[in-house]
Amino acid sequence: MDKENIHILRLMGEIERDASPSQRELSSRLNLSLGLVNTFIKRLVNKGYFKVKTMPRNRVKYFLTPKGLARKSRLTVEYLQYSVNFYKDIKTLLVNKFKEMEHARMKSVMFFGAGELAELAYLYLQLTDLKLVGIIDESQNGGNFFEFGVDDLDRLDQADWDAILLTRLDNTDQDIKTLVAKGVNPDKIAVL
Repeated sequence: MDKENIHILRLMGEIERDASPSQRELSSRLNLSLGLVNTFIKRLVNKGYFKVKTMPRNRVKYFLTPKGLARKSRLTVEYLQYSVNFYKDIKTLLVNKFKEMEHARMKSVMFFGAGELAELAYLYLQLTDLKLVGIIDESQNGGNFFEFGVDDLDRLDQADWDAILLTRLDNTDQDIKTLVAKGVNPDKIAVL
């Protein structure tokens, strides 16, 4: 599923929930430019997926047509298939990384990042003999991650881990530099 169809599906969903949002509101909710929202709406109206009714005070109301509902249903199915395939790919990636770690005789791991990827990593870690001993995420320090508390970089001082798995992907190079600056051997940093 391409990015444009994902945007269109999200737009259709927002309009279905609230039939009279302004394009500026839609732009803000979907984190899309106002021009892109305008282009998508015009395209959807021209294809017969929505009807537009002008309301008082320069507002419009959008009505999803039967043709639009069918298109939204098809996009939803495509999105679910895309999501399941993406999920399978992440599972394969994580399971293979954990096998590599076990093959290298690692027993305990710390996660660096407490987001959604860490949640999936934790789920698949249960299929291995590896043990999660902690999680570091300075933005969530003091929070909880399953039965673990989320720690700051000082947690690295405890010598109860064999490797650190980067479980956030937003700035991998910077995360590696941060860990190395704290004295972590680069060979003990696992990257997906």
